Amino acid sequence: PRASRTLSLWSGGAEPFIPMSWQAYVDDHLVGSGTVSQAAIIGVGAYDTWATSPGFTVSTEEAKALIDGLKNTDSFASNGIILNGQKYMYIKSDGGKEVHGKKGATGCSAFKGNTFVIVCVHDDTIQPGQCSATGGKLADYLIEQGM
Repeated sequence: PRASRTLSLWSGGAEPFIPMSWQAYVDDHLVGSGTVSQAAIIGVGAYDTWATSPGFTVSTEEAKALIDGLKNTDSFASNGIILNGQKYMYIKSDGGKEVHGKKGATGCSAFKGNTFVIVCVHDDTIQPGQCSATGGKLADYLIEQGM
C-alpha cells in the first residue's frame, strides 16, 4: 500500500491520485525493480500500448488475444500466450484477472485492471514468482486508484 502524504499545495485532506507517466511505471517500477526483464502497459479498450520497454512490442493482435483470453482461457490452453512474437506455454490464470506462462526458463505474467493490462516478462536469471509479484503489486495499486 502507498504511504499517505500531504502536498504543501494541497489542503483538501489526502493527496489526490495523480498518475505518473505510464512509461515511468514500466521503467521505474517494473523493469527498474530488477525482477522484470521487459514490460508493457496496454489499454483494455483499444488494445493500444501505453508504455513499453525498449525492444518489447505487444502487437494489437497479441494484445487483443491476451485480453480476450483473460475472459476465456481455453484459447491459452490451445494456442499459448503470444507476446512480442514469442509463444509461452499457458501455466495458470486467476479469474480473468491474471495469467502466467513459460517458455523454457523464461516466462510471462499479465495482470488486468479496469482500463489496463500490465505485461511482465522475465529472463532465465529471474525467478517467476519475483516477476509475478512485482507486476501484481503494481496492478493492485493501480486498481486501488480506480484504474
